[in-house]
Amino acid sequence: MHKPSRIDLAESDPIDRRQACQRMLAGATALLGLSSLNGCVASAMGGTPELVWGRRGLSDGRFLKPRAMAIDPDDQLYIVDTTGRIQVFDVDGQHLRTWKTPETANGRPTGMIFDGDRGRLLVADTHYYRMLAFAPTGEILPDDQIGGTSGDGPGEFAFVTDIAVDGDGCLYIGEYGASDRIQRFDPDGKFMAQWGGTGREVQHFVRPQSLVIHDKTLWIADACNHRVQRYDLSTTEPQWIGSWGHEGKQPGEFYYPYGIEVDSDGTVLVCEYGNQRIQRLTPDGEPISSWGAPGHDPGQLYQPWGLVVDSKRRVHVLDSNNHRVQRFTLPG
Repeated sequence: MHKPSRIDLAESDPIDRRQACQRMLAGATALLGLSSLNGCVASAMGGTPELVWGRRGLSDGRFLKPRAMAIDPDDQLYIVDTTGRIQVFDVDGQHLRTWKTPETANGRPTGMIFDGDRGRLLVADTHYYRMLAFAPTGEILPDDQIGGTSGDGPGEFAFVTDIAVDGDGCLYIGEYGASDRIQRFDPDGKFMAQWGGTGREVQHFVRPQSLVIHDKTLWIADACNHRVQRYDLSTTEPQWIGSWGHEGKQPGEFYYPYGIEVDSDGTVLVCEYGNQRIQRLTPDGEPISSWGAPGHDPGQLYQPWGLVVDSKRRVHVLDSNNHRVQRFTLPG
């Protein structure tokens, strides 16, 4: 077992070009001049992580391009990588257990959430058109699965991206590909509603990669539109509130935002795969601070995919192509 350390550098790895957004990114990175971001580390938070752990490998405690991360009420971290392994760690990176998703030949999951009210890990089994559910110990819960059929009808999916759960236990599942949309299901998995569709105009999406619910608001990282959209869930039908952000590398701009979280104080944290940084913003999209830069040193990132916030308001960043996790503490 690999023991976490304060400085646990990862080996570099070739860019994964399987997804459409990543193919676009590979051709456009130079145009945005990402190298100019070196040294643009954060104002309010600083760029030095308090803990860095993980490295490239196939044994327990190591990763091969981790793609999604969830956190449970006990601050245990659940991480899935491109081998299809789901590994569980304590908040300091000590490995606890491992299991695998049932199928991986078509592709691996890219999103997950821990449903604290029902004690389930919900996994976006992206290339199998479904949401899987597991007990925290790894047993699959077949009766809780949603989807499994490719299509654009109710309850069918293209490529599933992520899941969010509201206070009533309703599930919101994002997908990209033939159907860039959000589907809503009741706590028993029965289809309720859908909205979105592929497009650049607001209330449409191009790869809604990450979903999070906070105070009856659904936040969506509309990754390939380089923006954030939000919906009010306090009414009978979800109501669009607005969107902010556009393609760029300046504060408040985005380049492939793959992860989104909302802190307990209401500020929004956005993880950018393309700009290789984390931004902290007000609920209305005004930038507060940012940190990160392309690279392999502590505080630098290499195509990060997501982040979670624990009970002590520490931000855990899934530094995917560095095959590791970095932890930062929010101020205040």
